[in-house]
Amino acid sequence: MNIAVIGGGASGLVAAIAAARNGAKVTIYEKMNKAGKKILATGNGRCNYTNMNISISRYHGKNIKLAENVLNSFDLDRTLCFFEDMGITPRSGSLGKVYPNSLQSSSVLDVLRYEIKRLNVEEITDFEVTQLRKIKGKFSIIGMGAIYRADKVILATGGKAGPQFGSDGGGYELAKSFGHKIIEPFPALVQLKLKGRYFKRMAGVRFDGVVKGLNGKNSIREDEGEILFTNYGISGPPVLQISRKIIEELLKGKDVFVYLDMFPQLSKVELYGLLSDKFGRIGYKSIEDGMIGFINKKLIPVVLMEANFNDLGKKCGRLNKKEIYRIINILKEWKFEVTGYNTWQQAQSTAGGVDMSEVNPKTLESAKVKGLYLSGEILDVDGDCGGFNLQWAWSSGYTAGYSSSSVQ
Repeated sequence: MNIAVIGGGASGLVAAIAAARNGAKVTIYEKMNKAGKKILATGNGRCNYTNMNISISRYHGKNIKLAENVLNSFDLDRTLCFFEDMGITPRSGSLGKVYPNSLQSSSVLDVLRYEIKRLNVEEITDFEVTQLRKIKGKFSIIGMGAIYRADKVILATGGKAGPQFGSDGGGYELAKSFGHKIIEPFPALVQLKLKGRYFKRMAGVRFDGVVKGLNGKNSIREDEGEILFTNYGISGPPVLQISRKIIEELLKGKDVFVYLDMFPQLSKVELYGLLSDKFGRIGYKSIEDGMIGFINKKLIPVVLMEANFNDLGKKCGRLNKKEIYRIINILKEWKFEVTGYNTWQQAQSTAGGVDMSEVNPKTLESAKVKGLYLSGEILDVDGDCGGFNLQWAWSSGYTAGYSSSSVQ
C-alpha cells in the first residue's frame, strides 16, 4: 500500500513512522527544503514535547470532545515510550512540561528523521502540493509540474501559525476541495496588543504576576507566570495561555480588557502594610525614589502617573492612606483594553480548521472521502501552552498513520 503524507511537520513525521512500521510504503511531501523545521522552534528551542497533565480540558475547538479518543489511544505513556524507544530520555520541567534530557529541540527532530530513514520513508522536499484528486480509487498528488499517485493520503499540512516554517493554511484548500468545511482559523498562543501610552518606556520589563481577561464583568480566563511588557502590549507564557479565549471574544466584536496583578502573593491589605512601613522609614525621599527596590525602576514613573500622581517629587512621608491605595490599585489591578494581537508569524498554534465532526474520531479518516485522513493542526483542535499541541500532533499523527495503513 502506498501512502502519501502531505506535510512533514511533527504530525506528518509521526504519521509516516506509524504507517511505515505497519508495512506501508510511505512518501512525505514537504514544501520546505527539510521536514520538521517548526519542531526546532518549540519550547524556546528546548522542545517541551508533551506534558504530564494531558487532559481533554486543556484543548479547545468546536467539537473538542471528539478528540478525546485520539488523545487516549496514543496517550502520555505511549508518547514517552515512543520517544524513549528512539533514544529520547525525558526530563521533567515546571508545570508538568516534559523535555528531552538534552534540552535541545534538535534531539527530537534528529531521532524522528533517523527513524524515517531507517524505515525507508521517501521524502520529497521543496514540493508544494497544489491539488489533490481521487480518480478510480487512487489519489493524485499534484504540484510543481509533477503528479504522484497514492492509495491513501494523510493531510498533515498544519494550520496558519508560523508560516515561516511552511504552515500557511494551504492545506485548508486541499481539504475544501474534498467537501470539508473550515472553521475560520485565528491565531492562538499569541501576544496581545493593548491600549496605553507608556509601552515603549516599559518594553523589556518582566515580572511574575497574574493576567486576567474580562469581557465586561465576565471573567474569560486568567493565568500566572512571567509576564513581559513589550512596545505594543504584553507577552509571556500566561499571556499566550489566555490569548485564545480573549481573541475569540474580540472576534465576536466584544470589548475585552486585561488586568495585571504584579503582587499575586499579597492581598491589598498586606501590600498596604508593606508600603506604608517602607514609606514611613524613608519619608524624606520622593515617592519616585521611594519606590526604588520595590518594582522595576522603569515602571516607577509609569505606575505613579497611572495612579494620578502629578508631582513625583512629593515626599513619601506625606502620603495618606488613600494615596497609597491609589498605587496599590495599579499594582494589583492594572487595567488595559485589548486592541488586537500579533500576526500568524508570531503565533504558536492555530485555532479553527477542519471540524472534528467531519472525521472518524477513532481513525481520523475523512467522513467525506474514503482513504483521506487528517492529522495535526489542520483539524479544529488546539491546546494550551506547555507541550499540549505537540501531544496532539503525535497522537493524531500516530492514529492517522496506523489507521490508514491498517484499513483496507
